[in-house]
Amino acid sequence: MAALNEIAFTKGHGTANDFVIIADLDARRELSADDVRFLCNRHEGIGADGVLRIVRTHLVPDFAHLAHSAEFFMDYHNADGSIAEMCGNGIRVFVRYLDAVGLITDPDVVIATRGGLRECRMNADLSVTVDMGPAVGMTSTTIPLIAIKDELWPAVGVHVPNPHAVTFVDDLDDIGSLETAPAVLPPGLFPDGVNVEYVVSRGENHLAMRVHERGSGETMSCGTGACAVAWAGAQRFTNIDLRAPEGVRVDVPGGTVTVHQLENWDLTLTGPAVLVARGTILLPS
Repeated sequence: MAALNEIAFTKGHGTANDFVIIADLDARRELSADDVRFLCNRHEGIGADGVLRIVRTHLVPDFAHLAHSAEFFMDYHNADGSIAEMCGNGIRVFVRYLDAVGLITDPDVVIATRGGLRECRMNADLSVTVDMGPAVGMTSTTIPLIAIKDELWPAVGVHVPNPHAVTFVDDLDDIGSLETAPAVLPPGLFPDGVNVEYVVSRGENHLAMRVHERGSGETMSCGTGACAVAWAGAQRFTNIDLRAPEGVRVDVPGGTVTVHQLENWDLTLTGPAVLVARGTILLPS
């Protein structure tokens, strides 16, 4: 009888942006794109927007030089098996898991990611605050255009560090379904793909958004997207102040997160991180 290809997992979410967590501390289990697609399949696997693989940083060749600052590396994969630089909701769930299983005992921890080092803090209410680094506007003079139904809407290009195209609309319901990736013009402006956010103002230091994430489709939340939205909103609206003590509230379909800008221009993201289940699953052989 063939051996079962069994793997342990934990399931968690940040404002309903959900993830499968695979603890592979000793780097014994590389996940293929097929593995990730299976795990994230909501009908045949567990179901998630992405996979968080936990590895000790010194065992990840391309990022081993970060091991002196960060014991753990977040190997993040989108639901389609592709790789992203960072995930703002995912890293909160990642830290929540490390805390829950006793891999960290201090509320402050640094995590290595493909987007660089990220300083994180476990808060007393079990929310997590992450220093997301600075938002970097696109250097191209070309303005991205987003196709919404039969019209083209201008967008703001920004990296946090994932690429985002933020467009301001009149009503979030008017944009229709985000089941398929929106057309972003001109072609090739974002060679590695782009997350597209649709945003409305709800008042002073308050925005709301929907998002189509590259590699995952429409999700209930996007942490780097919320940062991009808050940054772009501060450029557009006089009543959006990233330096305000309370930060900027960003409503997503799955809840609410808060974005604040530090004196060094880094953005911080604060929001819930919830663990919901654990078990084992049989991967296809």
